Amino acid sequence: MKVECYDREGAEAYELVVKQVLQDLQLGRAIEDLQIFADPREPVFIIVVKFAKAASPVYLEDMAIPEYDKEENKLHLRITDETYLPQLLEKLWRLEGREKIQQPTRFEIIIENPTVKLEGLIVHDPQETLRKKIYDAIFRIIPEGFRVIRDISTDNIIAMVCTDEILQEEWIKKADNMIKKVGAERRW
Repeated sequence: MKVECYDREGAEAYELVVKQVLQDLQLGRAIEDLQIFADPREPVFIIVVKFAKAASPVYLEDMAIPEYDKEENKLHLRITDETYLPQLLEKLWRLEGREKIQQPTRFEIIIENPTVKLEGLIVHDPQETLRKKIYDAIFRIIPEGFRVIRDISTDNIIAMVCTDEILQEEWIKKADNMIKKVGAERRW
């Protein structure tokens, strides 16, 4: 982690804030690198976070065996792993409508008159969950009042340029350089 600021005490204070936020959200292991450039005189705040790849997504087929009953026009899902059952139900309700979903037992879901192809449905995506947590952390770290934000994120790097003024092109270029530097550096 590196905090670049003309004010050494301000940089140290931001390091403490960042460490506390990462600890609160349990992101320490997931963050490979974090760079901040802050200059309250401009005012500009740039944050670049490189994060590790998370586990693979969990698909419907990883947790249930689908069996279609043509006569009744019902899709029966036999649950083999109930770890992500709440997420599955939420997705099914959104896709098919709550009124068409029945759950007679913990290990069975019935979809009446299914209209959506569920093959390959992502039930839980750890990478997306991680991205959301990192955005949450960033919004806790950004100085209050800095509401003009440009998100220039790529792949596994989330980068934001923030100000309470008009965004300057030089700040965007500085953020691009920080992204290149963080992307090129590897931690072993």
